[in-house]
Amino acid sequence: MANDQPFIVFGAPDIQSDEIEEVVASLQARWIGTGPKVAQFERDFAAYAGVADNRVAAVNSCTAALHVSMIAAGLPQDAEVLTTAMTFCATANAIIHAGATPVPVDIDPDTLNIDIGRAEQHITPHTRAIVPVHFAGRPCDMDELMAFADRHDLLVIEDCAHAIESEWRGKRMGTFGNFGCFSFYATKNVVTGEGGLVLARSNDDIDRIKVLALHGMSKDAWKRFSDDGYRHYDVVEAGFKYNMMDLQAALGIHQLRRVETSHARRETIWKLYQDAFTDLPVSRPLDPAADTRHAFHLYTLRIDAARCGLSRDEFIDRMTAAGIGVGVHYRSLPEHTYYQEQFGWKADDYPAAKAFGEQTVSLPLGPGLTDAEVGRIIDTVSGLLER
Repeated sequence: MANDQPFIVFGAPDIQSDEIEEVVASLQARWIGTGPKVAQFERDFAAYAGVADNRVAAVNSCTAALHVSMIAAGLPQDAEVLTTAMTFCATANAIIHAGATPVPVDIDPDTLNIDIGRAEQHITPHTRAIVPVHFAGRPCDMDELMAFADRHDLLVIEDCAHAIESEWRGKRMGTFGNFGCFSFYATKNVVTGEGGLVLARSNDDIDRIKVLALHGMSKDAWKRFSDDGYRHYDVVEAGFKYNMMDLQAALGIHQLRRVETSHARRETIWKLYQDAFTDLPVSRPLDPAADTRHAFHLYTLRIDAARCGLSRDEFIDRMTAAGIGVGVHYRSLPEHTYYQEQFGWKADDYPAAKAFGEQTVSLPLGPGLTDAEVGRIIDTVSGLLER
């Protein structure tokens, strides 16, 4: 398919002049590491989530957020941690790096979130925690999930990488569990390039996470080198290099200020796709459930070769040839070689996740898309799939 139009990049961030000026101001101030802008971003995010300032800690990725949350949770070395079979590898890897064993659970084929009914089958005497992922921005059923966690005395560590704006019955995601972990990666709804944040139920946990995230030092760099004067630090445990920089926070401050405007634009595009593809031989995502708020982070179509006349990968190739970038979110965890070899996972044991992973494709959904670009995406998808 010939194409002479500009390539539409999947997940391109919407960076505006406010972010650029804030980054330049950081460079001019020569404060580019952890400093006042990180502190401001933490305060702003706490206000957005409706929690106290001392319940959040900014870090350099959601992976780091998950890792330090599990360490702060004090999981024993023989702990098993339930999570969804349909997620990015970072979710499982963080569990492994915390010294625990990930236990994948198949998904509900409609919501694409962890199937709590199936999770019951994976409970053992070693099960200590559950890491739900609010896939694509659709909140998990937190009434069911928290009841399950209470029944089995499990810690809950929410992977909110897709769910900054999501709510379950009026309550923000990340505020249900012991910890909520957020991502500000370049393709996320709030962008800092790389970046993450932990929201914790306990102030003591946040205090420890801040120590863990900067080498295990008792004082962070901002406090040590602020105008209050130098303060000696003490290393109180073996920590990590997970702190967020002011250069990242400079982006996030203004991204967060536009989060509701951006959300409204993504919702508009999501609904345009949903309406346009009604009669195509594809499976569209479910509409958001009543009394919930969807973050509209991903718009995923399922390309079934038998129905569509082409495979998912052929569809991707043709979209790319037409100048439109798409994504795959995700191959199921048990399909990857490392987990098969390390834990003996078999993809066929997770049929819903496997089927979705073989058919899913994500369309561009960024707030910076123009109406013309959205129309071009719709026309291209329709042209490929109409019979």
